[in-house]
Amino acid sequence: MGSRQPRVPEASGVDPGTTATACDASLARAFSFLGKRWSGVIIGTLANGSVGFAELARRVEGISDSVLSDRLVELQRAGLVVRSVDPGPPVAVDYALSEAGAALIPAMRELSAWAADNLAEGASGRGA
Repeated sequence: MGSRQPRVPEASGVDPGTTATACDASLARAFSFLGKRWSGVIIGTLANGSVGFAELARRVEGISDSVLSDRLVELQRAGLVVRSVDPGPPVAVDYALSEAGAALIPAMRELSAWAADNLAEGASGRGA
């Protein structure tokens, strides 16, 4: 007897013909990027508007300056964040969401609502 794969429920918004073990390549790319620690938090923080590096570091509690810098470069390369430099004086560098980054915000709000409803406070999803 062959093993039958469970079907994805129609209410999931995923093509109902897709098996639960199949993974959409676009979704896999999105989560491999957004699942990187701090990326989603930075994008969510920038949803409130353009901000300088120091202020962003204060708003994203617990992130080191070097990791914040690395993530911002990655987000810029992905086309989700725009860096603007005002030559001053003094020189000011601001970060804001690009159009593509802003397009993520509705989905991130939905994910946040889902997490609030379905994940226990403090759950990290990591094994003990």
